[in-house]
Amino acid sequence: MTLRLAFMGSPDFAVPTLEALISAGHDVACVYSQPPRPAGRGKELRRTAVHTTAAKHGIEVRTPLNFKAQDDRDAFAALRLDVAVVVAYGLLLPKAILEAPRLGCFNLHGSILPRWRGAAPIHRAVMAGDTLTGVQVMKMDVGLDTGPVMLTATTPISESDTTGDVHDRLCVLGAGIMVEALAALGTGPVVLEQQAAEGVTIAPKVSAAEARIDWTQTGEQVASRIRGMSPFPGAWFEQDGQRIKVLHAVADTGAGAPGNVLDDELKVACGSRAVRLTRLQRAGKGQMTAEEFQRGARIAKGTTLS
Repeated sequence: MTLRLAFMGSPDFAVPTLEALISAGHDVACVYSQPPRPAGRGKELRRTAVHTTAAKHGIEVRTPLNFKAQDDRDAFAALRLDVAVVVAYGLLLPKAILEAPRLGCFNLHGSILPRWRGAAPIHRAVMAGDTLTGVQVMKMDVGLDTGPVMLTATTPISESDTTGDVHDRLCVLGAGIMVEALAALGTGPVVLEQQAAEGVTIAPKVSAAEARIDWTQTGEQVASRIRGMSPFPGAWFEQDGQRIKVLHAVADTGAGAPGNVLDDELKVACGSRAVRLTRLQRAGKGQMTAEEFQRGARIAKGTTLS
C-alpha cells in the first residue's frame, strides 16, 4: 500500500532512506530539513544532503528553524499525512507534530536502544569499543529516543572499523528496514516493543575537547576513540606546534611513558599497553598511511607526543 508521507532528515545518513522510499512508490508530499548554512572557505550557504536529494526529485522542501510557530505546525497538519519518517533530522518534534500524521512519526535511529539515545549514537558506539550496533525503526514520542521499537537490523563493529565504516553500513541497513516498516504499516496493525528500562546510555554530540588524544588511557581505549572520531571530527595530537589528526589506529602491545613513541612505525605507549597509528593527516594535507607519513617530516622513536 502506498502511504502519503513527509520525510524529515538532513545529513548523508538519511539520503538512502529517502531514495528507498521514493523507489518504493510512496507519496513523499514534502521534505523537511535543516536550513542551508554557511560552509567551506567562502562561507556560502550550503543545502543539506537531504535537501539536495529532494530538490533533484522535484519534491518541496521546508526548512523551519523549529516548530514553535503555529503557522509551521498548521502547514504540517495541512499535509494530511499517513506517516512522517524521521532520519537524523536534527530537531526535537513537539507533540503537535508527532500526533499530526494518521499513523504517527517513525524514526530511524542508529543504535540498539536504549543504548546510545541522542545525537551521536554511531560515534559513541565505536568510541566505547562496542562490538555490536544496529539501526531501529521506532515510533516517536515526546522523549529523547524513548519510543517503542518496531524493527531492528544489526551489524558487528570490528576492531578496525571507524565511525565512517559503521555509518555507511547502517544507512543502507536502515533504508531497507524503513521500507519494510512502511509496508507493514500500510497493511494493518504492527507490533511495537517497549524499550528496556535498564541499560540506558546517552550519545551527545562529540565535542572539540574530546578530540585531543589522551595517551593516559589504555591502548584499547585510545584506539577506539581514534576510530570513533574518524573521519569527523578527527582525533589529534600536537607535534612541534602542529596539530596532526589520527584517523585510524589499532591497539598493540608495548609499554612506556604515555605518549612516548616506541618505534619508527608510530607505535605509541599509553596508560597501559600501546596503540599503533595507521592513518594520519597533517593540516592542509590529505590522509596518509603511517609509512607515507614517516617518509616526510617523520616522528622519531623516543619522541613524546602531546
